[in-house]
Amino acid sequence: MRYRCASHPGLTIISPEFWASKPVLYLGIEFRALANWLPVAQAVVIGLTYVGLALGSVPGLRMNRATMAIAGTAALIALGTLSLQEAWQAIDPTTIVFLLSTMIVNAYLRYAGFFQLALLYLIRLTSSPFGLLVALTLGCGALSAVFLNDTIALVFTPLTVSLAQTLSLNPIPYLLALAAATNIGSVATLNGNPQNILVGSFSGIAYAEFARVMIPIALIGLLLQIGLLGWMYPEVRSLKPRPYVPTFRPRAYGPLLRKTLMVSSLMLAAFVVGLPLAESALVAAGVLLITRRIKPQRVLQDVDWGLLVIFSGLFVLTRSLQSFNLLSGLLPWIAHPVGLVSVTTILSNLISNVPAVLLLQSLIAREDSQSWLLLAVSSTLAGNLTLFGAVANLITAEAAASQGFSLSFWTHLRFGLPLTLATLAIATAWVLWQG
Repeated sequence: MRYRCASHPGLTIISPEFWASKPVLYLGIEFRALANWLPVAQAVVIGLTYVGLALGSVPGLRMNRATMAIAGTAALIALGTLSLQEAWQAIDPTTIVFLLSTMIVNAYLRYAGFFQLALLYLIRLTSSPFGLLVALTLGCGALSAVFLNDTIALVFTPLTVSLAQTLSLNPIPYLLALAAATNIGSVATLNGNPQNILVGSFSGIAYAEFARVMIPIALIGLLLQIGLLGWMYPEVRSLKPRPYVPTFRPRAYGPLLRKTLMVSSLMLAAFVVGLPLAESALVAAGVLLITRRIKPQRVLQDVDWGLLVIFSGLFVLTRSLQSFNLLSGLLPWIAHPVGLVSVTTILSNLISNVPAVLLLQSLIAREDSQSWLLLAVSSTLAGNLTLFGAVANLITAEAAASQGFSLSFWTHLRFGLPLTLATLAIATAWVLWQG
């Protein structure tokens, strides 16, 4: 079939069905064969895009995850997998708005000096190696439950390295504690991490109900990681205080800090009482953007626009993959709780947790709260399994390398494997027991 292009009347577009029905030769190529190979090309594009997103780079090319998401989406549209309008409709606006608004709130907290003040307060509680491990674990876990976990990792990692060096401590166990705590702590709430935001958007689970089930899992997981690190690194068991000389001066901007804390508290209260998550976060971000104290471009520069692009591209990839009906083979597995946890854990470490949640969400009924909770907790806790399982892990590894300390894949696996297996077993049993 031929179509006349509305924007360019002289251009005639010929559909793939036309080439499939007539074996036309052009430059020695039979277009019927091309039409038959079109689904293969589409599948290859989807596969390569997922592999690129999992690796984070393409050898020989200057591409990151955001550019790969755009390129993959463009290729799928060009191959006719879905139209531009269908690609746009595949993007979930609730998730994007919620994530964007939370980033804006976190940016204001950062500029107001909240996170530096929080770390300094934790340091003042104790200066012993074990006390520091406990304070860092519980403090970062609690903050990750309230704010996005990657934000906590970004802000606290360089300060943790500096603190450990000042106290003449090996920073590796404390960096492991920081990375794992941000992952485990973020389990507790719907706004703790991006994959929980997705689960909240798709499932409609109330914020308070989600927290009621997940907070005990987070607390047990944080205590478990303290015990595991104490067993693996005997030097952190010491209760003897070490002299501490502050290496940084937190800069807090009083009026901005007070306003941001008040707005953030109201936003969290709105979450707890059951108001819509995305709308509440958007209102909070809008209120904070009305200010005379900080230039808007500074705040907007702190927004991870690349992450929003990645999310949008993943929505399109998921919609495209669904058209191939390849996920139906997973239905027998995810129908059982242990199977769902296992599949989610494996996928989260192969293609990352956010893509895993987006792939599996189409196979879970909206009213199946238990499966949604298992999906959320397993995709998050699976991030502790390997160094590449979560962004927070990579942030801590890069920070350690910049200071001359090696946080290798095997060093992390030695800690992450038992921690992940134990926390997943506890979490699965708890969610099932909750009914």
